[in-house]
Amino acid sequence: MTHHIRVLSQEEVRLTLTMHEAIDVMSDAFSQLSNGMLMMPVRMVADFDEATLFYKPAASKNERVIGVKLLTQVGSNRERSLPAIQGIILLTDYVDGRFLALMDGTYITALRTGAAAGLATKWLSREEAKVAAIFGAGAQGRMQLSALSVVRNIEKVYVFDLDKNVVDACISEMQPQCRAKLLPGTSTQVLKEVDIICTATNATKPLFEMSNLKRGVHINAIGSFKPYMNEISEEVVAHALVYVDHNESALAESGDLINPIRSGAITQSHIVGEIGALINGNIPGRIHEDQTTLFKSVGVAVQDLAAANAVYRKAIINNLGQIIHL
Repeated sequence: MTHHIRVLSQEEVRLTLTMHEAIDVMSDAFSQLSNGMLMMPVRMVADFDEATLFYKPAASKNERVIGVKLLTQVGSNRERSLPAIQGIILLTDYVDGRFLALMDGTYITALRTGAAAGLATKWLSREEAKVAAIFGAGAQGRMQLSALSVVRNIEKVYVFDLDKNVVDACISEMQPQCRAKLLPGTSTQVLKEVDIICTATNATKPLFEMSNLKRGVHINAIGSFKPYMNEISEEVVAHALVYVDHNESALAESGDLINPIRSGAITQSHIVGEIGALINGNIPGRIHEDQTTLFKSVGVAVQDLAAANAVYRKAIINNLGQIIHL
């Protein structure tokens, strides 16, 4: 007996799911994750010289789907004019194991990461937030920018990157898509006027200090996914209300949390909880305007599963992708 698999290119994936839709998909995924409704085995990470390979499985019995993402991350790809993060996602039927879809995972990774930050911004930032800063002007940083524009009326964004050419390219590409004015970030002193900060870098030292920040700022930290990586200072972490995408993953992988716990600057109990628990009404969010809030995300497999499944369902309706018979 033969069956078929739907193959979707990056452009087809891009056309299928909007940022607004992706934020809604992430809200449902994080809610179910915190409620224990999704299955997510520990991901496998393997380092091969410059390349890191991620194997990330997840499953939803209710949606009757299993997803696996294979992802590579190569920091030096910027010099090759290639994305630092590239991947594919395979979906299979939960009940009978049939292969359902194979699709580009590079765009989905950036989209779901941006959508998670957009979701956290919606729940944690001040509603009147107008000014933002993006650290890291690559694909992830650009998605952060897109997500902020969906959930808040942003008027001005400072774009930071170690490479000025990358900043210029980001502003050139994104300005026609943004109502906000995009400006190169040249000094962290401008953070005194910034309401929302997104970090999407490979930094091993903090990008800014507490003294740089405006009262009531919200921070989305998505770059640190290994213990030696560090974007956010211990003082900022200790001062902030901290929320994570997934407790176990964040505590095992992110230097932004591991290092201040090791040094005694905070304990695990300093983390308020998962963003899904906030959505479900099980933990409090921002109470006072002057509070600093921090969403720490390392990226989890249920995000890929939810986004890929949404793409697959819409692709069937819109008859997108190539059908290959196996």
